[in-house]
Amino acid sequence: MSRPEPRDVVIIGSGPAGLTAAIYTARANLKPLCIAGYEAGGQLMITSDVENYPGFAEAITGPELMERFRKQAERFGTEFIDKDVTKVDFSKPIKKLWVEDEVIEARAVIIATGASAKWLGLENEQRLRGRGVSACATCDGFFFKEKIVGVVGGGDTAMEEALFLTKFATKVFVIHRRDEFRASKIMQDRVLSHPKIEVVWNTEVLDVLGDQSVSGLKLENTKEKRVYELPVGGFFLAIGHKPNTDVFKGVLELEPTGYIKVNPANETVTRIPGVFVAGDVFDHRYRQAVTAAGSGCKAAIEAEKWLETTTSHEISTEKNW
Repeated sequence: MSRPEPRDVVIIGSGPAGLTAAIYTARANLKPLCIAGYEAGGQLMITSDVENYPGFAEAITGPELMERFRKQAERFGTEFIDKDVTKVDFSKPIKKLWVEDEVIEARAVIIATGASAKWLGLENEQRLRGRGVSACATCDGFFFKEKIVGVVGGGDTAMEEALFLTKFATKVFVIHRRDEFRASKIMQDRVLSHPKIEVVWNTEVLDVLGDQSVSGLKLENTKEKRVYELPVGGFFLAIGHKPNTDVFKGVLELEPTGYIKVNPANETVTRIPGVFVAGDVFDHRYRQAVTAAGSGCKAAIEAEKWLETTTSHEISTEKNW
């Protein structure tokens, strides 16, 4: 039995970045294979209403938006495998990807595995996710008009989230387990001087309270050993994100934070020719569906151009830059 020919393009990931790359490469007649993962759809699958994606006058749920992305990619001929990539080998001109026991070969690979928000691991945190618990103020802040909300974290992300939420909330509590922030001085100053923000120092969040939606937080002051409840209508986690790059360790160059290292002159390009990236797997700044989709488009166009100018015999293993 002969081995199947290598695919022109294999896309790893099926959030906005991966599915946009699938749409573009499929329309370019590259017959892409998208390895969507067991948890297909990315972070939008845990987002209730999406109101800031262009083209939707009315809110659309995250899962419904991802379903439309996927149907569009399928319409142009994208094939899907709803499993995880467990191993990769990019050391040779033809790249190899393992999906369980199956080996898939490709001339070009687009990595769009995204990043996952870090959670505290509280009992009710996941149960109330999308019902007052969020890891993205930019995505969900609008839904908390005239409410009191809490933000947990002490870095620049937490400061940015808290300041953004003051546009909607009547009051923002910033809850931090230490007695000083690790955020930059300018961001600390903005938060500490804002009339709508109150900092709760030396405090850990023990649980999220509420039945159908968030009604408060169970807190512990670690210095006083005092446990109490804080009434809030929303709870935002701002303790960072973890890029989904474990499978690429030792294969691709990663930043110290785990994000894939890209060429500053072209953020879709890795050091390995024929391996491209899109979305939150490298973008730790914007983390929006629309920016992820845009980078998926860029990665697809770069992959198409690269394949046009490179035959399977000419593919180089020399680093890109």
